[in-house]
Amino acid sequence: MVKHWRVDREEKYEIVEKWFLKDLEMIDGKEADTDNPYFDMHFHKVYNMEAYSCASKYTFARTLNKLNAMYLKKDFKIVNFDDTYLNDDSIWSSSNRDFIVVMRVCFYAFNLLCLSLCPLS
Repeated sequence: MVKHWRVDREEKYEIVEKWFLKDLEMIDGKEADTDNPYFDMHFHKVYNMEAYSCASKYTFARTLNKLNAMYLKKDFKIVNFDDTYLNDDSIWSSSNRDFIVVMRVCFYAFNLLCLSLCPLS
């Protein structure tokens, strides 16, 4: 865990705590249905964390999952996360995921607009 602060125009970082991936038992995203950046990391004790954004929380969880799959291959729980956003084979997990989400929303809005303009006879 890194502490970040700014002094004038210079940014400072200080390592506050270190954990080992092998000691991580579970990541709890708290609420999979809402857009919140809070999650818990379960080691020998539970650490409450706040990511920069919900997207960065999911990126962090995907990264830990990949590292675990590559190096440790241990039973690793990720709970209260939307599986659609965690899987790499999903369209939502592409590198330009924000653009794809906006495209889909626009597509559905366009369809609704077209349907609402159609005369009912």
